[in-house]
Amino acid sequence: MEEVHCDGRKYIAVRQDLGNLPLIVVKAKKGYIACSYIDKETAEKVGDIAAFVSGVKNVDDVMKAKIRTVTSWAEDLGVREGMSVKKALELMDAENE
Repeated sequence: MEEVHCDGRKYIAVRQDLGNLPLIVVKAKKGYIACSYIDKETAEKVGDIAAFVSGVKNVDDVMKAKIRTVTSWAEDLGVREGMSVKKALELMDAENE
């Protein structure tokens, strides 16, 4: 695990080598951004506030990526496809929801 700092906020990032690509998740207070190794259908079924990116090999790549897809729970917070990861994390970190 490592800390990721973005606009004065702190997030926890997990990166684990699995096979040909690493598993990467960046956690905010209410949800997370994950690489494609995490299954959106399962995240949806269990009620996770989650957004997904693809083509990333490290945490820096995740932080520069655009959101590829989201769960309906993340949509309820305003997270949308094509949004920057930075903005999605900000929405997932907001206190007043």
